[in-house]
Amino acid sequence: MSAQHLSQTFDVHEELASAPLSGFHLRLALLLAALIVFDGYDTVNPSYAVHYLIPAWKLSPSQGGLLVSSGLFGFLFGAAGHGILADRYGRRSVLLYALSLAAIATVLTPVVGVSLVTFCSIRFVTGVGLGVLMPLATTYINEFAPRRFSNLMPVWGVAFGWALGATLASIAGIYLTPRFGWQFLYFLGALAFPLLAITYTSLPESIRYLALQQRTAEVRELLSKLHPGRRAQYQSSEMRVFPARAGKGSYAALLSPPYRRTSITIWIASSLSLFGVYALTGWIPSVMIQRGENFATGFSFGAIMQIASFLGALLGAYLIDRIGAAKQWMACLWFCGAISMALLAAVNQHIFNLIAVGLAGFGIPGAQFLLNNFTARSYETSIRASGVGAELATGRLGAILGPYIAGLLQQQYHSSRAMFVAVAGTSLLASMAVLTLKTGEPGITPSDPNLLPTASLDRIDEVA
Repeated sequence: MSAQHLSQTFDVHEELASAPLSGFHLRLALLLAALIVFDGYDTVNPSYAVHYLIPAWKLSPSQGGLLVSSGLFGFLFGAAGHGILADRYGRRSVLLYALSLAAIATVLTPVVGVSLVTFCSIRFVTGVGLGVLMPLATTYINEFAPRRFSNLMPVWGVAFGWALGATLASIAGIYLTPRFGWQFLYFLGALAFPLLAITYTSLPESIRYLALQQRTAEVRELLSKLHPGRRAQYQSSEMRVFPARAGKGSYAALLSPPYRRTSITIWIASSLSLFGVYALTGWIPSVMIQRGENFATGFSFGAIMQIASFLGALLGAYLIDRIGAAKQWMACLWFCGAISMALLAAVNQHIFNLIAVGLAGFGIPGAQFLLNNFTARSYETSIRASGVGAELATGRLGAILGPYIAGLLQQQYHSSRAMFVAVAGTSLLASMAVLTLKTGEPGITPSDPNLLPTASLDRIDEVA
């Protein structure tokens, strides 16, 4: 062979985006969905425990709201703090530590949480771990998703997992808590330990993170799994990584000129949206029982809302992948949720309640899943985890206030109507906020690596 070097360049971003959907993607989506099942289950189960704890501990509705919100305080710290760690030390190790913390704290909840103060304290610790899972899973799946399935794959891996976990919490609340007590909801969290072992042995590191860290052998191996026909080319290549414009894990970079407007708008929309998501998640079962539904039916409203949220996210993701217009679809879903809340405040009738709660789930959390994915695609690799973490951390401010203010409004007005009006208002504002985003192409903000020539380019140069 001639000593002359013939160079062929592989763009890691393009290799990931152009990969055919394969068993590797399906296994990754299934594993991440299983992690988010635990997240959804553990996040929602206080909504079913509070029904028992309010009379047992003689709590006011506002204290019940604090009980539901306590874990969300931890979520804020987990979501905010994990981004810098994940961007610097890798997604995989941070996710494993977070899952371990959440699993241990969940199992300890019925042992330690014997009063409002101790329950809220252990839920805070649990929330720190859980606060890492959703944003990091979103980051993971967006980095591996092929271009043709860039919205559908995250929905199946994240939205489906969360909806399934929340639905399982509802089923456990209906059928197990009357027999075994609210404590059993948390003892079931021990199922996370086998999941931890599976994750440890099966979860790969992010290819883009590995590329930035110059871990070339691992990059070649993972790319070979995505493109088996190019294995020989990858193995004989030299990899060059051009430095990212933003510092690793830098939250200041999220407010730099190319990202500032996008970041602030996303944070506002997330806070408004998660106010409604967690106000409803925390109170729908109890509120529906107060509105005249029986115990099993009242608790089943939570499952209806979660199933509908997945359907809303699935439809939105499909439409965005096919025709774009991400911000318009998110706005439509939030508007749908706002209308359903306003109508629910005006009418209390069984069939109408079922339809309205289903539409609320379809619209409000459904749009939130799309926003999470939109956020992940709005930042370059070196700050992507920080970007998603910042979105969900600022959003947790709304999530924390949602259950507490919902309880306070019920206490003040002795009715659920004011709560529904408040959720309608925040959903309408989220719809308006997201429409102000400027996008360079359908479903992608101008700060996407495809659109910024100064963003990092991960390349593999083949030497023949």
